[in-house]
Amino acid sequence: MSPEYLAVTMFFGVIVLVFAGVPLYLALGGLGLYFGIAGGWSPQVYDQFINRIFGLMSSEVLPAVPLFVFMGAILDKSGAADKLFSAFYLAMGGLRGGLAVATILICTIFAACTGVVGASVTTMGMLALPAMLKRNYNIPLACGAICAGGTLGILIPPSVMMLLYGPMVGLSVAKMFMGAFIPGFVLSGLFIGYIIIICLLKPEYGPPMPKEERAGIPMIKVAGEIMLYMVPPMFLILAVLGSIFFGIASPTEAAAMGGMGSILVAIFYRKLTLSVLYDGVLNTLKITTMVMFVAVGAFMFSGVFMALGGAKLIGNYIIALPLGKWGILTVMMVIIFILGMLIDWIGILFIVVPIFTPVILNLGFDPLWFSLVVCVNLQMSFISPPFAYSIFYLKGVAPPQVEMLHIIRGVLPFLVLQAIGLILVILFPQLIMWLPSKM
Repeated sequence: MSPEYLAVTMFFGVIVLVFAGVPLYLALGGLGLYFGIAGGWSPQVYDQFINRIFGLMSSEVLPAVPLFVFMGAILDKSGAADKLFSAFYLAMGGLRGGLAVATILICTIFAACTGVVGASVTTMGMLALPAMLKRNYNIPLACGAICAGGTLGILIPPSVMMLLYGPMVGLSVAKMFMGAFIPGFVLSGLFIGYIIIICLLKPEYGPPMPKEERAGIPMIKVAGEIMLYMVPPMFLILAVLGSIFFGIASPTEAAAMGGMGSILVAIFYRKLTLSVLYDGVLNTLKITTMVMFVAVGAFMFSGVFMALGGAKLIGNYIIALPLGKWGILTVMMVIIFILGMLIDWIGILFIVVPIFTPVILNLGFDPLWFSLVVCVNLQMSFISPPFAYSIFYLKGVAPPQVEMLHIIRGVLPFLVLQAIGLILVILFPQLIMWLPSKM
């Protein structure tokens, strides 16, 4: 078999092994090793693995990953979400669908603090889901709002995805952060708009809080509580992302500042204990280790895949399609979406992006714009069954009456909204490019 077709066999081998239950990092690393030897490079393949792994670990941006994860982990334990939800609960509970809208708003705020999805989904699943079920909200709508809102954490900066993506293709992480802001807020707006419309059309989906429950609570007091509890996380967001935008700090330096700031926020809410610090460090180690293991396996895989000529072969096939540049872009988006239903986003990032990026450059697309279009697409993978992380995160903390089918039915309308958001950033590139152009 020619080297190029060995590479194609590698690609499909990953999907087969993942479906067989093999962990992704083992599937990627094992296939890289096997096909490297099968390709006839027994001595060289080991040197290549060492060099690629060393190159990954020596990245100046990489330390920002555990620091931003730590920031999110401490904020998750700080009680900020509890305080904000209590205030938003009173402020918006009187509106149809108000609790679901409040859930999206809080998820949007915390997306700019965490950089990961799991913390947002599990926290809001424990806070918002029982409150909405108590108010007889439609179960799929409540579940869909939590899962969709939680996915904003991987798109709105600081995003772990962009910390890995930028160095891999030679793009500025700071510019990627700025470019992701508006798409993230567009998606948040689409989610809120859908909730409001569906609750107007079907009032039983999101009944308002009874007037007697809201009686005697001055709205001025509620507004004051919202402002008070929003100040610490908003100050942290402005300090971290503002320092990056204005060039005061690199992403890694800003991440270190964010980690320290999250501890101060926990002190402000009187939640900082040794147990909180221990849990924060432990969660950081778990997430960072998972990311690094998959990244190392993917680097081993992609090195052999490209050396066998797989990237060139697939790239030539794609360019040869008689579809024009926009048709080829559409094919790429469909491929990424389908892969997102099957394998981890980290694997897609390290396998598919090195193949597609040279093709995109040949077609004349802006690499920064394309990278963020890919990020918007990969965000969809978190609520795309069957391997949708957000669905399983929520099921793990949901009350017994919430079935898996409820969650899947709930995320489908939001998946359509994410597809609409993807189309919008493709049709209107300035949604991505405007903020980076101001740096």
